[in-house]
Amino acid sequence: QVQLVESGGGLVQPGGSLRLSCAASGSTFSIMGWYCQAPGKQRELVAGISSGGSTNYADSVKGRFTISRDNAKNTVYLQMNSLKPEDTAVYYCKARTTWGPSDYWGQGTQVTVSS
Repeated sequence: QVQLVESGGGLVQPGGSLRLSCAASGSTFSIMGWYCQAPGKQRELVAGISSGGSTNYADSVKGRFTISRDNAKNTVYLQMNSLKPEDTAVYYCKARTTWGPSDYWGQGTQVTVSS
């Protein structure tokens, strides 16, 4: 079965950096991405990446966050720099299987930006 395991969240001061990882297993994946959900808000796209390396970003993170993936490891990363308090949210990994296709979600990892 498909599993997505996230890691790398935590508490960081404004201006700091974090790197999130999401290891997927059980299939091959076309599109992988990161979403965030702050308290009382809807889950929204942060960044996505195709198997060919094409990327897209939310306007709020352009120039600060970088998404990348290792296809051999079925792992997607989110490098988050210049973090702001408004980046505080639970971050979820999402992966779309190549065949089907079907979407799967990770369990979420908390990112808190605070001094």
